[in-house]
This record gives sequence, structure tokens and C-alpha cells, in this order.
Amino acid sequence: MYDFKLAPSPRRVRIFLAEKGIDLELVQVDIMRNANRTPEFYKKNPLGSLPILELDDGSYLSESVAICRYFEEIQPEPPLFGVGARERSLVEMWNRRIELEIFAPVGHVWSHLSKVSEGRGRRIPEFGEIEKRAAIERIAWLDTELEDREFVASDKYSIADITTLCMIDFARTVDIRIRPEQTHLARWYGNVSARQSAKA
Repeated sequence: MYDFKLAPSPRRVRIFLAEKGIDLELVQVDIMRNANRTPEFYKKNPLGSLPILELDDGSYLSESVAICRYFEEIQPEPPLFGVGARERSLVEMWNRRIELEIFAPVGHVWSHLSKVSEGRGRRIPEFGEIEKRAAIERIAWLDTELEDREFVASDKYSIADITTLCMIDFARTVDIRIRPEQTHLARWYGNVSARQSAKA
């Protein structure tokens, strides 16, 4: 798998694989030095993003959730996309909510406001500030949602928890953090961070 240790999207797959007990060869691609912007790399993924899974037949699969679904299919245990129609739908719903409502805005904050992203494209600081407020509001909402359950989507750990953990840790790079009053989110974060897979 083509990976970059500091990026949140490849980390989602690494955590997923760790939960499954699957070992893969990881090839590091330094996206900060534009190693993903070469003609050779674009043959693997024309969007230039990570992670990318190279299959045995020489074909490539990209996008974190797609790669995780691939491994869920070939190794169903433990199930991380839910079991049964209702649970699978809840996991899908929550994973998408976290991706669209919080993870994407945090990514925009990083692109438009962080020092690290300077010189990597057009920046609109006002947009970054709008997205930062949106992310902070949605994280506060997530805290209320976690009042009565152990994990993000249900009473079982799932890919929705993996996505949320990576989002929370990535948000810290742009100074968005769990606030002291967000006790439900803090409890959840402490529990999922203590899992061995969180170190992946």
C-alpha cells in the first residue's frame, strides 16, 4: 500500500488493517515533497491522492473507505462495517456524516490556514475561518450524540470510529481540539485512543 505516515487518510486504512490483524507492505510517498505529483504516480491514481492499494494483478485501488471495504470482503472478521442491514446502514450514515460534516471542513482549514500548507495552492483565509467555525460547531454536536452510546455509530467499534479518531487527531494540527466541557467526546476519544490499533 502506498502510504504517508503523517496524512490522516492513509492512517484510516492502517488502523483498519490493525484491527483486522492484516499486515501489508507499506511504501512511503512523501506528499510534502510532491512525490505524488509525478507522471509515474498519476498512473497509479490520476488524482494523486493517498492511500493506494496495489493488488496482486498489478491494478490499483484508491480511496480509504474503498480499500477498507475490499479488506472487509476478503476478511469479514471482526466486522468493521456493521452486521445486518440496519447496523451496516448506521455505520455508513455516521461514517459519511463525519467525513462530510467535520473531516472535510477540517481539511479546508488545513489547506487555507495552516503554515504547513503555504505555497501548495490558492488560499482563501476567510473560507478557512468559516470552515473552522463549522468544524468546531459540528464537533460540539458530535459530543451530544455520544452521550448515550459507547461508539460513534452503535454499541460496536466500526470504521466510523476510525474516521472520527483520524479527524480529531488531524484537527489538532489546526488548533481544533476537544473542549473541556465535551465530556462525552473526551470519554469516547480516550477509549478508542487506548486501542492498540490507534498506534498504526
